[in-house]
Amino acid sequence: MNTEKNQIKPMITMEQMKQLFTKSETKIYQYISSYAENVLYHSLTELSDACNVGEATVLRFFRKLNFKGFQDFKFALAQELSSKSDIDESGTYIEKVRNHMIQAIKDSYELMDQRSLQSAVKIIARATDVVIFGIGSSGIAALDMENRLLRIGKHIQAITDPHTQVMRSSSMTAQTLVIAISVTGSSKDIVDSVQIAKEQGATIIALTNYSKSPLTQLADYTLLTSAKENPLDSGSLVTKVAQLYAIDLLCTGIILENYEQANRVKLQISENIAKKLY
Repeated sequence: MNTEKNQIKPMITMEQMKQLFTKSETKIYQYISSYAENVLYHSLTELSDACNVGEATVLRFFRKLNFKGFQDFKFALAQELSSKSDIDESGTYIEKVRNHMIQAIKDSYELMDQRSLQSAVKIIARATDVVIFGIGSSGIAALDMENRLLRIGKHIQAITDPHTQVMRSSSMTAQTLVIAISVTGSSKDIVDSVQIAKEQGATIIALTNYSKSPLTQLADYTLLTSAKENPLDSGSLVTKVAQLYAIDLLCTGIILENYEQANRVKLQISENIAKKLY
């Protein structure tokens, strides 16, 4: 992101330019002015829906303010709104981190649709060609899911490199299942790879924090987690906790779906790994 643009204060800039806004742009200005903190956690689709305008209009609005796009604007807005209130010297941050993690799991529990979860469990349990896509911190979650499912005998591959994702997507078939993990559901690399996979006939399961995003538009099944990220806290542990909670639900469900086989493979793997210990 351009450092000079990030030094622009979005709230002040909007006030200075409000007389130049069109009717649709005024809707965006009024919403952001009223719900600035919420905007930090919105996807582009959610913001356009909240303002009742098209996504293209929202993007033109931010470019008029001299930002490259929504993410550029959000980053600058987060800087403008940020303060030291979340981290102080009194030790209260210890409780805050704990509370945020607990709340992330509670909120993810409330958001989790049991029908979608059970459908995803059955599809993953039956699939013979399973690929997990994740980039950055979501790539860590993808690798954890791969490790969990390998331990119960599931043939699965986690891919965290965008170029490798594109290559793998290009050779997929209708028998391929893609589990795409993305906090925002708007990561271009993930969406591009999933788009190719979809064109090849693959089934898509999205694990994301946003119900309305480019990724969910491509997904056959969507599992929602909570703990949306502030642009200044990208890759936070709280978000990973929410992702790992959903992954744990999926893996536990898959074990129950094929209990005898999963238990047999898990025992065999444990015995073989134990041989590597002194």
